[in-house]
Amino acid sequence: MIPVRGFEGKRVAVFGLGRTGMTAARALKAGGAQVALWDETPAARQAASAEGLPVVDLRGADWAEFDALMLSPGVPLTHPAPHWTVEAARAAGVEILGDIELFARTVNAAPESKRPKVAVITGTNGKSTTTALLGHMLTAAGRDARIGGNIGYGVLGLEDMHGGAVYVIEASSYQLDLTSSLKPDVAVLLNITPDHLDRHGGMDGYVAAKRRVLLNQGKGDTAVIGVDDAWCQQICTEITAANRRTIWPISAKRAMGRGVYALQGVLYDATGERVTEVADLMQARSLPGRHNWQNAAAAYAAARALGISAEDAAMGLASFPGLAHRMETVARFDGLRFVNDSKATNVDAARQAMSSYPRFYWIAGGRPKVGGIDSLADLFPRVAKAYLIGEAADEFARTLDGKAPYAIPGTIEAAVAAAHADALAAGGEAIVLLSPACASFDQFPDFEVRGDAFRAAVQGLAHQPLREARA
Repeated sequence: MIPVRGFEGKRVAVFGLGRTGMTAARALKAGGAQVALWDETPAARQAASAEGLPVVDLRGADWAEFDALMLSPGVPLTHPAPHWTVEAARAAGVEILGDIELFARTVNAAPESKRPKVAVITGTNGKSTTTALLGHMLTAAGRDARIGGNIGYGVLGLEDMHGGAVYVIEASSYQLDLTSSLKPDVAVLLNITPDHLDRHGGMDGYVAAKRRVLLNQGKGDTAVIGVDDAWCQQICTEITAANRRTIWPISAKRAMGRGVYALQGVLYDATGERVTEVADLMQARSLPGRHNWQNAAAAYAAARALGISAEDAAMGLASFPGLAHRMETVARFDGLRFVNDSKATNVDAARQAMSSYPRFYWIAGGRPKVGGIDSLADLFPRVAKAYLIGEAADEFARTLDGKAPYAIPGTIEAAVAAAHADALAAGGEAIVLLSPACASFDQFPDFEVRGDAFRAAVQGLAHQPLREARA
């Protein structure tokens, strides 16, 4: 745990008692703050009480007594409307912040000799893979890397800091909205495509939230920015003109005079006086597809900025084991390969998986995002058949009508069984791909539970255990 500094003796309200909120409450208390916890869910309140943490009904509290509100990232800050705790805090002049801001203030307060290095990764897609990959590369090179944030452990639940540690933090737009003091040694902005627009009031708000990862960087810091989309290109151009930090563009689409880029599966380093070839990504079995080449370029650039040699970074790329729920092969049998891409909660993430296979049986659906799957129309010819689940099933069926065959089995279990039967009847080798292009919240609490349900359904059909985890 990282005890939070700067709130000793102060009273802090904590709303939202999921993983992030509970971790922050413990860290605040460990640092000497007086905390008051609340959640709308009785079970969450009971769990906090059982742990000995003070539960206080914030609806009846005197907000003038609080010095800060620690808000969980899942709670609306501005849109579609501010949460009632936000309105109460603002009315009383109480500061509103999140767990990454608490972490940032604690890092900033540490003596320079004990201050760790911090790398923060954000973007619409690929941030979990890039975070895990960078952490793996650092660990493989002998560095003390701690990985958390929006992936794995809440950042304040990681081991306490020392001067030789490197914190590799995944940050969502929700978390960045609640930060003001974050100053990463390395900030990675992978890409920006429309997502979570309801929570940010539109695209401008979403871009502004992502851009906050770069807000406080200055001389001696490094910004790694993907330039394969228009929003990030503009940001890169603007901060390059400001000339306050080292900037390394990354691309998986084109060669560049400076930065790191991947073309045709080969990773090139153009950060020095000459361009060097550093890795054959086609041999990195856990990083298939151009989107993963962008992730590899970003992680490599960040590792180099943190002092890892090109040789060690390349070795880390080759040995990366991959992440669950991200183009993860969960089984092979009957000539079929079952791929779990449950993390594809929007159409751009689904596009990345769909573009990696020439033909596949597609399981899609859930709680749809704005625009549905219309933008995937160019990939519909690759769909042998679609199996639609959840709230989006009827909408997606209308989009696919006349463009690709489909069925509406409704659930993951029924979809897996139907895809298996249809692929067997067609004969030959085939891919069964879960890449929902939707949020999971209609049928599952999160994408991980959805992916586990897919895995369980596949294993229920399996004739033999999985021997080769990735291909």
